[in-house]
Amino acid sequence: MSKRTKRRRALGTAGLVAVLVVLSTVVAPLASARPAHEIPVVENPGGELAQPDGTGWQDVPAADVDLTSAPSSVPNADDTTIERVDVQAATTDQRLYVRLQWTDATQDANATSIRNFTDAVAVQFPANRSARPPIAMGGPDNMVNVWYWGGDTGTQELLAGGAGSTTPFQTPAVDTNATYQGSGANATWTVVYSRPVDAPGENRTAISEDGDLDVAIAVWNGSNDERAGQKAVSEWHYFPLDGGPGGPPYETLLWTIAGLAVVAITAVTAFGIHRARGGMD
Repeated sequence: MSKRTKRRRALGTAGLVAVLVVLSTVVAPLASARPAHEIPVVENPGGELAQPDGTGWQDVPAADVDLTSAPSSVPNADDTTIERVDVQAATTDQRLYVRLQWTDATQDANATSIRNFTDAVAVQFPANRSARPPIAMGGPDNMVNVWYWGGDTGTQELLAGGAGSTTPFQTPAVDTNATYQGSGANATWTVVYSRPVDAPGENRTAISEDGDLDVAIAVWNGSNDERAGQKAVSEWHYFPLDGGPGGPPYETLLWTIAGLAVVAITAVTAFGIHRARGGMD
């Protein structure tokens, strides 16, 4: 074997190693990443889910959802204090569960006068999942369902078609349980909503269908005089109701592409080395 052939073989091997290193450092992070604004949904995780400290939530990943002041014409609309909320979601054969947890140094669970306000949280879904409504309480032709919990009012299931149009469902289908734990800066609210997967009713969000379910979150801090349009809100996110607990559906595709790339590069490199050997030995 000539020195030139050996050099070509060494270069080919080095090139293959370099490609493998690049693939391992670039493709792996891409495969483990989740799409922007996706909140994982775990199917039948087992354990208790209805309670905020239920054992079933230990196996459900949480998404850290950022909040900002809602655009509003009410006084002090841009003065809100809750900046993020952890969101978890799980389904069983019968129900969808949504668990929200956020830090709040003050427990405002009772409105002692008309000038005091309570902590509250809401989850918003499109009433019709075929289109994404305006995020500010939907619109007349594209309404939203709102699951609301307040420290003094408890649970409400609402329908809205724009600001100021909120009306309650005559027969609510949503249940909640809430706890406030800790003290000082590390104290947290935890609220669990649940609703039957099959809950009949006009303009009620269909959960039994597969696909992505759009969701948005709002939080009010009562001690900061937050109420009505003065609230911290998220952008639209979504629950992949047919994604299961195994990660995003494109993860397998990415690894398949990476594997095919490795095979192709290996074949091309081996073919080049074979040609070099045949022409120079």
